[in-house]
Amino acid sequence: MNEASWDRIGRVVLGVVLLIVGFGVMGDTGGVIVGLIGLVPLLTGLAGRCPVYSLLGIRTNNTEA
Repeated sequence: MNEASWDRIGRVVLGVVLLIVGFGVMGDTGGVIVGLIGLVPLLTGLAGRCPVYSLLGIRTNNTEA
C-alpha cells in the first residue's frame, strides 16, 4: 500500500462522484467516459495502491511495505 487513509478516502469519494455524475446526471457518450474515468480513483482508493505512485516512488503513507 502506498496511499494514506486520507488519500484513499479522497479517491473513493472522487470516484463515486464521477460515477454518479457520469452515469446518473450526464448520460450519453460523455457521461460514459466520465463514469469510466471515475472507476480509476475508486479502484485505486479501494485497493490502497496507485500504480503511478509506484512508478514515481511516491508514498502518501508513512509505513514501508
